[in-house]
Amino acid sequence: MIAALVLTVFVGRLVHVQIFQGPALAREAQAMRTTSDVQLAHRGDIVDANGRALATSVDRYTIIADQQAIQGFRGGERVETSTGEPVQDGALGIAQLLGPVLDEEPAVLAARLNGEDRYVPLKRDAVPQVQRAVADLGLRAYIRTEQTSRRTYPAGEVAGTLVGFLNADQEGQGGIEGAYDDLLAGTDGRTTFEQGRDGVMIPNAPVEATPAVAGSDVQLTVDSDIQWKAEELLDEAVSATGARYAMAVVSEISTGKVLALADSGDVDPNDRSTAAVADGSRAVKDVFEPGSTGKVITMAAALEGGYWEPGSRFEVPYRYETPNGQSFRDSHEHPVQHLTLAGVLAHSSNTGTVQIGEKIPQQVRLDYLRKFGLGELTGLGLPGESKGLLPSKESLANDPRTPYTILFGQGLAVNALQATQVFSTIANDGVLVEPSLFAGSRAADGTFTPAPAPEETRVVSTKTARSVLRMLESVTGDEGTASSARVPGYRVAGKTGTAQMFLPGGATTYMASFIGVAPADDPKYTVSVFLRSPHSSIYGGVTAAPVFSDLMGYTLQKADVPPSGTRFDPYPLTWKDGS
Repeated sequence: MIAALVLTVFVGRLVHVQIFQGPALAREAQAMRTTSDVQLAHRGDIVDANGRALATSVDRYTIIADQQAIQGFRGGERVETSTGEPVQDGALGIAQLLGPVLDEEPAVLAARLNGEDRYVPLKRDAVPQVQRAVADLGLRAYIRTEQTSRRTYPAGEVAGTLVGFLNADQEGQGGIEGAYDDLLAGTDGRTTFEQGRDGVMIPNAPVEATPAVAGSDVQLTVDSDIQWKAEELLDEAVSATGARYAMAVVSEISTGKVLALADSGDVDPNDRSTAAVADGSRAVKDVFEPGSTGKVITMAAALEGGYWEPGSRFEVPYRYETPNGQSFRDSHEHPVQHLTLAGVLAHSSNTGTVQIGEKIPQQVRLDYLRKFGLGELTGLGLPGESKGLLPSKESLANDPRTPYTILFGQGLAVNALQATQVFSTIANDGVLVEPSLFAGSRAADGTFTPAPAPEETRVVSTKTARSVLRMLESVTGDEGTASSARVPGYRVAGKTGTAQMFLPGGATTYMASFIGVAPADDPKYTVSVFLRSPHSSIYGGVTAAPVFSDLMGYTLQKADVPPSGTRFDPYPLTWKDGS
């Protein structure tokens, strides 16, 4: 009876386990023996216009020990190959086998292998050769490897603020790494399988595998040689002038391609010890008043609207008062000058520009600022880009002064790229081409997908654009404000700028600039240079123009652009009574 009772209990328990608990236990057992390996997707490279790597990824591995499992290791008949000694049990035996591969003393390594932790990193950033050697030891149940990736920036400081960086989770932050993270990252793969206690895959067990999809390479329009030269010249200018920082942009006029977007200062994405790598490029995120470079828009609006002609005559005093009582003055005291409209631009006269602008309705003034791309994002797509600041129609209605100051580049704010594209538009016969840094992407199979064609918008007529360009060429002439911007052998058109910047607490500083195009008789490139708070001189013709000359000269020579073959025919800049 006792035996029958015990048997009944056992049978009841067996039925309960088999019938009622069986499915749940089977799922739990399968989950315990099922594991997954993640195969990291190779992150795409960032390359310049010539295919030179600015950012690339190399495969690395983390060697990981399972201390708890290691205690059950049995050396058996295995022999340590380098010494011929029998392999011991437990941590010492694993250390005998693994020590030579990791270049560690077995006794020291054994101490690290003892314990109860299931995840103990033994070596990080191991190269693939070390990973393969570890795998060949057949210690999967005790020692495993996890694939990681190391991002390197072969160009170092060149385009450092432009390229960006990766955070600890291998996510793109700032610059191109952040803007094109989806393209570069790819998709990780995963293999799910059932394993035995020794960590070896169970034969004939189901396996689910999703292969990794490598990220695409991102090709930029940037030429790393021109980028390097720009950064070198900016650093020299900062040192020579005492400026706080400097910026430069080089763009191809007909295509809108940005060949260089440069900042002064050494920023190396390989060095994460400073926060500078996360700051991004000042050329798109910092805004400032354009100053006299903004007069180009006023001249274009005056000609396009038929309000004035290049030869229109003005009496230009040092001080000028508008009908509503607003007083303006030029940068240098002078007697009344007899200047044409072209002369007003060449001499960079504020009072002459105000007289020109008085004839242009306020709404038209605002319309042309927007037509030239101010107050809007450029379309470059870089994180942190500012669209600048433009006054509204409503604010101007209650402001007697700003409607005049915007005529000569004050009372609004732009970034360096926006200011540059104004001149590119003039040089491109009045057509604004959306600027671009992204040339296209190349998939892992080698298929190249070019970037979409940039948007083009006509801003002013070809006649107006060529007239303004001809006027700008006088700026670099003997009577202009920027003779130091000349490039030997090439005709150059451009404009100086000196904009006052108001700082917190009431202090002021200046942004000195020069923006120009060359060759003026067949425009190919626009180059802009900006220096914040130069101490040697606040005038763009003195501090920024020489940097422009060197950078434009380097760009033209690198592209094998032939020298100008025609002579400049300037508009008259002055006039005399009775003439």
